[in-house]
Amino acid sequence: MTRRPADRAAPMRMRPRVVVAADPALPRHAPEGTDAVVVGGGIAGVCAAVVLAERGVAVTLLEAAPTLGGRLGAWPHTLPDGTGQVVEHGFHAFFRHYHTWRSVLRRIDPELGFLRPVGGYPVISREWPAEDLTGLPTAPPLNLLALFARSPSLGLRDLLGSRQSLAAELLAYDRARTTALFDHVPAARFLADLGMSDRAQAMLFEAFARSFFAEPGALSAGELIAMFHYYFLGNAAGIGFDAPDTDHLTAIWSPLASYLDGHGAQVRTATPARAVAPADGHRWRVELDGGALTTRHLVLATDPGALRSLLAASPEVAAVAPRLAAKAADLTVAPPFAVTRLWLDRDVAPGRATFSAVSREPTLDSVTVYSRLERPSAEWAARAGGSVVELHSYACDAPDAATATARMRAELAVLWPETADAGVRHLQERMEATAPAFPPGGAATRLTVTGEGRGVRVAGDHVDTPFLTGLMERAAVSGVLAANDVLAEVGAGPEPIVAGPQRGLLAGLLPRR
Repeated sequence: MTRRPADRAAPMRMRPRVVVAADPALPRHAPEGTDAVVVGGGIAGVCAAVVLAERGVAVTLLEAAPTLGGRLGAWPHTLPDGTGQVVEHGFHAFFRHYHTWRSVLRRIDPELGFLRPVGGYPVISREWPAEDLTGLPTAPPLNLLALFARSPSLGLRDLLGSRQSLAAELLAYDRARTTALFDHVPAARFLADLGMSDRAQAMLFEAFARSFFAEPGALSAGELIAMFHYYFLGNAAGIGFDAPDTDHLTAIWSPLASYLDGHGAQVRTATPARAVAPADGHRWRVELDGGALTTRHLVLATDPGALRSLLAASPEVAAVAPRLAAKAADLTVAPPFAVTRLWLDRDVAPGRATFSAVSREPTLDSVTVYSRLERPSAEWAARAGGSVVELHSYACDAPDAATATARMRAELAVLWPETADAGVRHLQERMEATAPAFPPGGAATRLTVTGEGRGVRVAGDHVDTPFLTGLMERAAVSGVLAANDVLAEVGAGPEPIVAGPQRGLLAGLLPRR
């Protein structure tokens, strides 16, 4: 990507720009007989399958779980009172600069009518008053100046007392420079070296860092700076986000499954891939329980732990794709995250936000009032006279889900005292380790979408993309890039992709370190 001043995030330059352009000189559809197998039915795999199926590729999508979605997945559940509900892996914010993911979702709802604004993004703490990160200007340096002016955590003392040369790096994101200087540095050390007050670190930076499923000490500072640019300093929508007004199965995964079926794709849930191996004719064989599939074009779109396990069970891959085998073997997975949904016998206080990040609690990292978020939970709460509340813990060190639930409930009772004596009519709790880790020093060994082996593409939110993305959007973009590589091989044109400014306001302007 050519570096130009216009690439930097600045007032009047915040609009999305094309990073992958359509090519009208190439056919839109793949040649007849083109086939592909996509392993993994989360965001990345479904996005790849959607683009390929639209272009006439005979797609088989394999998902190990009974339902699509990965960490955004959802499944039916019956409450003790007989009420049918759909529960999920947990709350996800659909940020407004997720251009690729929203483009795929427009296939099932052109107006995105199932998404609605959640409201603010407060960070709450037992030590300090809540802070809200929304409603700021969207262009740097105006958003940072407004944050300093509005935030009780940041004041003139913080601004003057900080290491301004280090703080300026937040405004100077540049992929190559930022990675070279800060990938090996733990995010916790970077934040400590900023020299800001403990309150500012806790309320504004640490809560943000933990939302990437890691303790700040186990997260690369280069990744933290990149994500700070991506979510706060480098997009025209600011940090505003939406969420579905009903469950993910109803709003997203059932419609997308129907969409794929309508375009001739085979969607096979509860069908884990057991191993992959090279086959004759530059094809790949995917081993299943009781059979196998062969394909010229293979997309591996699983979570990092599942990919590591799949390739560990596939010893023949190392001979033809040694980079893929080696990188997959070194994949690291973030510590477990815990999600507990509580059906309570009373409502929380009227002033509580729908979603709140939590700072400096040992276990609890966020709380979502689902009965104020989605219709099925709201209907249950209105009928039963209670509320539905979901608790999250990232990088959770509890030994099991029940312990995590007990700890999170006790911490919530301090923050929201009205929940201390609330009766629990039902609960759903989960604890799993499926999220990617971005540890210090790990940038050089990350998997990329292409280049790891002939005929195989890798997609997911653990995969490095050639332009800046994060979380759900990284998964969606990697899936579309995987599909584009298949299309390029068979002579068809790419699916366009747009993204925000790829460099910070001060990129290229700071002295060399």
